[in-house]
Amino acid sequence: MSQKIVKAIGLVFGDIGTSPIYTLPVIFLFLPPTKENVLGVLSLIFWTLIIIPTIQYTVLAMSLSLRGEGGTLILSEILRTLLRGRKRLLGLVVFLSFIGISLLMGDGVITPAISIMSAVEGISYIPGLRPLEKTEVVLLSVLIALGLFYFQKKGTEKVSGAFGPIMSLWFLSLFILGFLNLFLSPEVILAINPWYALEFFKQNGWKAYLILGEVILCATGSEAMYADMGHLGAKPIKRAWYLVLTALVVNYFGQGAFLLRHPESKSILFEMCLNTFASAYVPFLCLALMATVIASQAMISGMFSVVYQAMSARYLPLMRVKYTSPELHSQIYIGTINWFLFFAVVFIMFEFQSSTNLAAAYGLAVTGDMTITGIFLITIFYLKKRYSFLFLAVLTTSITFLYFTSTLFKLPHGGFWALVLAVIPFSIILLYTQGQKRLYKSLRFFNQKEFVTNFTKFYRENSKIQGKALYFIRDPEHFPPYVIENIFVHGILYEENIFVSLIRKNEPYGITTSFLEEICPGAKFFEIAYGYMERFKVEDILKEHGINERVIFYGLEDIETQHPVWKAYAFIKQISPHFVKFLNLPPAKLHGVLTRIEL
Repeated sequence: MSQKIVKAIGLVFGDIGTSPIYTLPVIFLFLPPTKENVLGVLSLIFWTLIIIPTIQYTVLAMSLSLRGEGGTLILSEILRTLLRGRKRLLGLVVFLSFIGISLLMGDGVITPAISIMSAVEGISYIPGLRPLEKTEVVLLSVLIALGLFYFQKKGTEKVSGAFGPIMSLWFLSLFILGFLNLFLSPEVILAINPWYALEFFKQNGWKAYLILGEVILCATGSEAMYADMGHLGAKPIKRAWYLVLTALVVNYFGQGAFLLRHPESKSILFEMCLNTFASAYVPFLCLALMATVIASQAMISGMFSVVYQAMSARYLPLMRVKYTSPELHSQIYIGTINWFLFFAVVFIMFEFQSSTNLAAAYGLAVTGDMTITGIFLITIFYLKKRYSFLFLAVLTTSITFLYFTSTLFKLPHGGFWALVLAVIPFSIILLYTQGQKRLYKSLRFFNQKEFVTNFTKFYRENSKIQGKALYFIRDPEHFPPYVIENIFVHGILYEENIFVSLIRKNEPYGITTSFLEEICPGAKFFEIAYGYMERFKVEDILKEHGINERVIFYGLEDIETQHPVWKAYAFIKQISPHFVKFLNLPPAKLHGVLTRIEL
C-alpha cells in the first residue's frame, strides 16, 4: 500500500470510517431486527455507499477541479466562470454557496460530539466494569474534546504521520470483525440485491422513508473526499476509498449477521467484538477512541480551511490565523473558530446526553450540503454538455434530496440544532457581505484621473518626507478616502508613495507580482495576485522586490448608524482584526487613518 494511500486513509476517511459505531444501533432503535428488516437495511446501506460517496463524490465531483483543488467553494468558482454575465444565476450560486458553507460548519459541531461519545460509550462493555452513567459518558467525552481542541494550537504536524497507520489498522479491524461474523451467517450477502431495499419500502411504507434519515449516517464524511482532494490528489483518495468501501461494506454486513444471531444487541459493533474476540476488546476500544479523535481532528482542520477560504473570498470577517507548520501551509489554527467549536460541541454533548439521541438528530446539515453539491454538479455538467455525467448527477442528487427530506422529520427531535448551528455562520456571512457592499457605496473614491491631477500638483508644490510610504488599495482605478485624507488633508507626503493592491485569483494556488509603471511622479502601483488557498507574508514579497518602506498606511472606518442591522455589522467590523494584521506586517510601521462613515 503506497504512502499516499495510507495518508489518505488517515486524513480523509475518519468521519465515514467511524460511522459503523452508531449507524445500525440507531436504525434498529426504530425497527425490530427481523431477517427482512436486516436485509432491507443492509441493502439500503450498500447502495447508499455506492450512490453517494462512490458515484456523486468519487466519480462526478472529483472530475471537477481548479488546479487539483476541490470543495463547495471550488464548484461555485467553476459555476461563476461558466455563468459570467448572468447576474441572477450568479447571485443564486453565491447564495447557495453561503448555505453550503454554513451547513458544513453546523456539521463540524455535531461530528466530533457523536464520534467521541459513541466510542466512550463502549467503555460500558468492558468485562468486570459497571456500565457508565450518561453523565459520566458526557464528562469523559468533554475531557477528550478539551484535550483535542487545546492541542489544536500546537498543530498536528508531529502526530499526523500516525493518523494513516492508526486508521488503516481501524479499517482492518472492521474488515476482520465483519468477515468472521459474515462467515457465520452468509445469507446477509443477498442484501447486495437492491430488491431487498425495495421490498423493505413495500413492507414498511412511510416508516421506511423515515428510516432513510438514519441510513444516511453511513455516508457522513463523503464530502471530505472532494474537499481534501487538493492536499493529496484525486488518485490516492480514489484508491483508498475502494479499500475503505470494502472494509465498511464487510463490517456492516457482519454487523447485520451478528444482529440476526443476537437480536437483543444494542451497541452492535462493540458487542460483536466482545463476542468474537473478548480478549482483544480493550485494545479495540482504545483503537475506536483514537479513530474518533482522528475523525474529529480531520473535521476541525477542515473547518479551519473552510473558514480561511471564506475569509479569502471576503464572505467572512477576518480572524487571526496562526500557521502551525513551517513546511505545510495548509496546517493553520484559527483560535476564534477553535473555541467556538469546542463550546458548541460541549453544549451538544450535554444537550443530547448519548450518541443514539444525537444520531436521531444528525444528518440534516450533511444531506443539505450534499444536495447543494448535487445542484452545482447538475448545472456544471449541463453547461459543459457532459450529458452522461449530467444523467448520473440528476440521479444522485435526486437520491440525496430524498435523504434530505427524510431528515427534516428529525427537526422536532433535536434536528433543529443543526439548523441553529448553521444559521449562526449564515447570518454572519449575509450580514458581513451585505454590510461591505453598503459600506463601499457610502465611501467617496477618487478615480485615477482625479487622483493623478491632484497628486501631481500637490507633489510638485509641497515638501516631502524622506523614504517610501505604502498604501493598501484595491486597484489603481479607485483611491479610497483614507488615501485622499492622509495626503491632501493632513499633508503627509513621502518621496515615494507605493500603492499596493492584493488581488485574489480564482485559482487556489499561485502568487504573481507586478510593478506597474509610475502613475505619476512620486506614485507607483504594486500588485500581488494570489490564489485564494495561498498563505503568504506580504513583507517577504516586498523585500524580494527591494521595497523597504518606512511607513505603512491603512484605512479604518468609524461607522455611525441608527439602523439595528448596520449596528450589528459595525460591531462585527469593530471586533474583527484589520486585514493588515491578517498579513503579518511589522506593527512599528503601521499607521491607521480613520474615516467616519454614515450608513
